[in-house]
Amino acid sequence: MAADIWHDEAAGTWLLQGRSTGYAFGLAGDGTALRHLHWGPGLPAEVPAALLAAAGEDPPRWERYRTGARELPDEYVPWGGLRFDEPSLKAEYADGTRSTEWAIAAQRLTRQGATVTLELDFTDSAYGLTATLFYRVYDGFDVIERWAVLRQAGGQPVVIRQAHSANWWLPDRTGWRLRYLHGGWGAETRVAQTTLGPGKLILESRRGTTSHQFNPWFTLDPGGEATEEGGEVWSGALAWSGSWKLIYEMTSAAHLHACGGWNDFDWAQRLLPGDGLVLPSFAGLYTDAGFGAASREWHAWARAHVIGRGDRTGLAEPRWRTAAAPPVSCAPSSSAGPGPGEPGPGPRLRPVLYNSWEATSFAVTEAGQERLAERAARIGVELFVVDDGWFRGRNNDRAGLGDWTVDEAKFPRGLAPLIEHVNGLGMSFGLWIEPEMVNRDSDLYRAHPDWVYHFANRTRTEHRNQLVLNLARPDVADWVFRQVDRLLADNNIAFIKWDMNRPFTEPGWPAEAGHNPERIWVDHVRNLYAIMDALRAAHPGVEFESCSGGGGRADLGILGRAEQIWTSDNTDAWDRVTIQEGFSQVFPPQVMMAWVTDSPNWWTERRVSLRFRFHVAMAGALGVGGDLNRWTEREMTEAAELIAAYKLIRPVVQRGRLYRLASVTADPYGANEYLSDDGTQAVILAWWGPSSCSGGRPPLRLAALDPGARYADADSGQEYWGAELLHEGLRLPGAFRGDFGSALVRLARRRSVVSGA
Repeated sequence: MAADIWHDEAAGTWLLQGRSTGYAFGLAGDGTALRHLHWGPGLPAEVPAALLAAAGEDPPRWERYRTGARELPDEYVPWGGLRFDEPSLKAEYADGTRSTEWAIAAQRLTRQGATVTLELDFTDSAYGLTATLFYRVYDGFDVIERWAVLRQAGGQPVVIRQAHSANWWLPDRTGWRLRYLHGGWGAETRVAQTTLGPGKLILESRRGTTSHQFNPWFTLDPGGEATEEGGEVWSGALAWSGSWKLIYEMTSAAHLHACGGWNDFDWAQRLLPGDGLVLPSFAGLYTDAGFGAASREWHAWARAHVIGRGDRTGLAEPRWRTAAAPPVSCAPSSSAGPGPGEPGPGPRLRPVLYNSWEATSFAVTEAGQERLAERAARIGVELFVVDDGWFRGRNNDRAGLGDWTVDEAKFPRGLAPLIEHVNGLGMSFGLWIEPEMVNRDSDLYRAHPDWVYHFANRTRTEHRNQLVLNLARPDVADWVFRQVDRLLADNNIAFIKWDMNRPFTEPGWPAEAGHNPERIWVDHVRNLYAIMDALRAAHPGVEFESCSGGGGRADLGILGRAEQIWTSDNTDAWDRVTIQEGFSQVFPPQVMMAWVTDSPNWWTERRVSLRFRFHVAMAGALGVGGDLNRWTEREMTEAAELIAAYKLIRPVVQRGRLYRLASVTADPYGANEYLSDDGTQAVILAWWGPSSCSGGRPPLRLAALDPGARYADADSGQEYWGAELLHEGLRLPGAFRGDFGSALVRLARRRSVVSGA
């Protein structure tokens, strides 16, 4: 269904229509406020006007007396007046005034490709600060994308102290349950939940990255009644790869809203006359079909409109310029900015990857990598990646970061002979880099100690023996671009694993003291985006993976610049089942990098079979990270067979619809079903842990099949009725014996007897 935005000029209302949902708001207070009216099932175009009339201009008298406030559901709230709930915007003007009063000044509506975008300009007439609120809807989707652009059109500077991307109001229901992702290094993306009560709950990162600890995604459901398969769910995701904050507030009048954007802790942005500031995208969606349906909507939308699409909103305004970089037109303006483009066929299928890190660590040599490449090619690997240790001075983690030239002692002829060897084996070549970091023991740091974040007269805290380069500096951003651009120009590199292994500390810039150095929290990420956008434009055949000591930089913002995300440094297959289940709440399987590594696992020392490790990794983009030199011929043969099986199911796993049938946190096993868009192919992957005499593992009930069709097991040839699989379930091979078992089942739909399809 085509998306659209309807404007009732007489009533002053707007209705955003997605595939099956509606979102409505209208002007109130003589054009000084934008009042939220509806977010949920689709509405007739005439309804928003009636909702606005019924809402009135003020809260009921009893509410005003009880709360002492005007807690009205405004779409975007500038701080000031008789409001005490969380504001969307807080600005300080040159004369010390710290409140904003505005009115609507203009609106624009544009259709570009598969999208419709509404822009609403609000202006503070006394000081000239303008806020443009953006709303974008997509053909065939129920995702609403929102962001704002601030511009100082007045004659004096203004300091922005808080600026949210969007403010989402929820219907007046009770018992709201919040679900979110939490964790830490090696234990990312675990699903947590809590019931919201009066007051605020804040989730945030102050680390300069998205973080391992929390992720800027959530679901809300009233009464805690939603399930994987059904119930109303509202969900949101912030597209930002730096410090962020999400606030869930139940006001004193029992109204719930969720708001946020980049984190205002230690941050301020000074806008000179004519300056603009583009806030990150904050997307939301509604469904009445449960958490699984919300995830499938996020997945499909990300594949069509996010992965590798670059800057869609004008966020990555570069603060650096280089003759080598192609022009990047991202300056904030009153226009909608670069459009997201047509969905097209979507990102290409992710290749089977081999990474050499766990086999070699820093002991990288040309001959050693060639031997690993030959072993990798034997089992069907398509992309060979050399990890850390390839550059000058990098024999351990205490030296070398920042000196991005090939170590001649390890590669006396450069990288070209190894790349040619890898290509000759039928594989493309990839390389690990960490360009935002530096070791003290490096030529770069010795030449430019001022290039790292630091405070005057304070310790420069190292973590993992690293310091963070000040990417907010134009000269540093230019240097990073040139280093990576040179690597890609000089070598036939098809893939870059872009790592960022530590959070910010001492986020100072002494040379900019008195000139708003706090802007580094935002400018670092904006320059990162601009650099990656420019590299992708200059080298369109190169693909990127986002890595941050595991899953510390996983969000929709970085996903616009990367084809895949390194999910966790923890490659223990049993731990990965839970990590991957949480990751799939918002991110599609196609971008979830999952490795098969050695047993016992290097971290947990857990022993599981090669088959189990492969089946867990097959749930996303399959990679291999074990030491192939130590694998037996039997293991090599089995790995080749399993990789061949993965290539058969890869289109369905990476592009199909995901149904989380069972969770190891609550059920006897974990299981996913992947269903092709046309419904003719289904893949079931299941995993279970230690055996127990306390109960068995019952048949697994499948989802979304045609009850009147026959389905054939591609391996055994056994056929089932769809109704049988939906209601009685599928008995998983081997599910009644053994610890840490797994199953892979491929089903093909035969002609439907009932429908004739």
